[in-house]
Amino acid sequence: MELSGRVVVVTGGTRGVGAGIARSFAEAGAEVVVCARRPPEVPLPKARFVPLDVRDADAVGDFFAELPRLDVLVNNAGGAPYRLLADTGPERHVRVLELNLLAPLTVSLAAYEHLKRTRGSIVMIGSVSGGRPSPGAAAYGAAKAGLENLARSMAVEWAPDVRVNTLVVGMVRTERSQLHYGDEEGIAAVSRTVPLGRLAEPSDVGAAAVFLASDAAAYISGASLLVHGGGERPAFLDAATVNKET
Repeated sequence: MELSGRVVVVTGGTRGVGAGIARSFAEAGAEVVVCARRPPEVPLPKARFVPLDVRDADAVGDFFAELPRLDVLVNNAGGAPYRLLADTGPERHVRVLELNLLAPLTVSLAAYEHLKRTRGSIVMIGSVSGGRPSPGAAAYGAAKAGLENLARSMAVEWAPDVRVNTLVVGMVRTERSQLHYGDEEGIAAVSRTVPLGRLAEPSDVGAAAVFLASDAAAYISGASLLVHGGGERPAFLDAATVNKET
């Protein structure tokens, strides 16, 4: 999965999962450009930072117009705070949809001509939230479900020139994990709900992204690769009384 000579853009690539993806591509020999509204707190080796708000269509267009070459686009920018549907106005939910669904569409359209020339690929960073109920993150889950569907449609429309795939990512341990899972005890408890017994590391997601962008995945397009450690243990297994000691 050597990517020397290829140019990779990672949106939201300055921290967390995005930074892990950027590091993985750099380690594979690619020239990496990371985009975000703010620079990384910790410099990313072998990666160039460009300030960019992916929700600003004009700025996105200007960025790609100035880029000499592009081989891989990773649409990673996204996220949402915990927010119950009825606890806030619709405009805040719309902003979540804008960042997690409309912005990747905007960025992909701006990158299309570059990718068509290089017969490149797009990797969407999806979420398990797009395939199950997501209380407290309903708009986010809806956006990620839409993103996965968008990727499948892109894969058909843009074939054979551009491959498009999605990483469906589960829980990842980052510098912000405590905001979602609590302290170390909470993180350990959550980790025990994952069949593989741990949260993903950003490098796990990065390795999967490198694979989908590489020649090793040359015949993979329109696919959704689950990166979730085996998923979630069904709740009924713990609730059922059959075959349990009393």
